[in-house]
Amino acid sequence: MANLMTFKSHLSLLLLLPLLSGCYYDVEEELYPSLECQIDSVTYTGIILPLIRDNCYTCHDKASNFGNVTLEGYDNLKIYVDNGRLLGAIKHEPGFSPMPQNRAPLLECEIQKIEEWIRQGAPDN
Repeated sequence: MANLMTFKSHLSLLLLLPLLSGCYYDVEEELYPSLECQIDSVTYTGIILPLIRDNCYTCHDKASNFGNVTLEGYDNLKIYVDNGRLLGAIKHEPGFSPMPQNRAPLLECEIQKIEEWIRQGAPDN
């Protein structure tokens, strides 16, 4: 008799479980955030400087100056923006030394942000 009662209790729980879980609600935008690269509002100080500092300063700050290339400071970076060497290197284009050297390339979205900033005239903002 006890086994029959236990069985009925478990059966009741199994039948009620789908009803309880049906009340749960998720917002699609929160579960699946946009995978698009956000390139609006790209600024030097807010986006570009942290990208360059985190990915390039190891070798190309004023102290290291590997390859006689210093990217630290807006004016130094702008030289390599204007002559096309920055984009050529980070996009691994033929004729340029691929950067960052001996590390994973920048993410496509990071490159898009740098390209957008350059398209805007590479302002010091």
